[in-house]
Amino acid sequence: MTKGIVGLLLLANLALFGWMRWGELLTQDKDALTVQSPLNADKVRLLELSAPSAVAAKSLPGTSLTLSPLLTPAPPPPPAEDAKPAVAASCTEWGEFSGADLARAAQALETMKLGDRLSQRIVEQDHGYWVYIPPLKNKAAVERKIEQLKVRGVEEYYVVQGEGTWMNAISLGVFKTEEAAQKYLAYLRSKTVRSAKVGERSSKLRFTVFVMKDLDAAALVRLEGLHKEFPDSKLATSACGN
Repeated sequence: MTKGIVGLLLLANLALFGWMRWGELLTQDKDALTVQSPLNADKVRLLELSAPSAVAAKSLPGTSLTLSPLLTPAPPPPPAEDAKPAVAASCTEWGEFSGADLARAAQALETMKLGDRLSQRIVEQDHGYWVYIPPLKNKAAVERKIEQLKVRGVEEYYVVQGEGTWMNAISLGVFKTEEAAQKYLAYLRSKTVRSAKVGERSSKLRFTVFVMKDLDAAALVRLEGLHKEFPDSKLATSACGN
């Protein structure tokens, strides 16, 4: 009987020791989460990893990290369009004129009202032809001849001054070609100017060329019409300065 009691006490002590040693493990909930201290959400901020940081992270032992960019970089701006070259101004030249044709052409251009778009340039030539009235005896004879020319509608003339063979001759026009000079002589004949002649000129002759800048289509059409009235003239359009 005594031995039985002693055995029960021994078992009770062993049970108490076991409970004290392993009892917490037997009563713990395996699904319970480890309690952590609360996070301070207002102090949390995200850090954007740069390329070197990503490399460093991958180099840490035991680390398996896949990085993705937090922000999608903006696409590069499209290449700038090539600047369009400036369009060169166009110049229309009409000439070469002298004498009566010069006066007529200038008067016709005045009606186009070109303003500062109209200018002139002078062309000099060492050889050409002229229509003239041979030298007269004195100044009184020159004045009478000029009055006769005006009556016949000839307004363009030039009296040769100074001493020399051609003193008191009257120039009615200078021309680049003999053909043009002969045409003008025929025109004077139609006005009964019978004393005029055609001759060569070896001295330097001056001709006028009209220069018109940036004419519109309507002005070019009108100029083409004027050109037909001066068949010996030349009309051409090109970039200014060429």
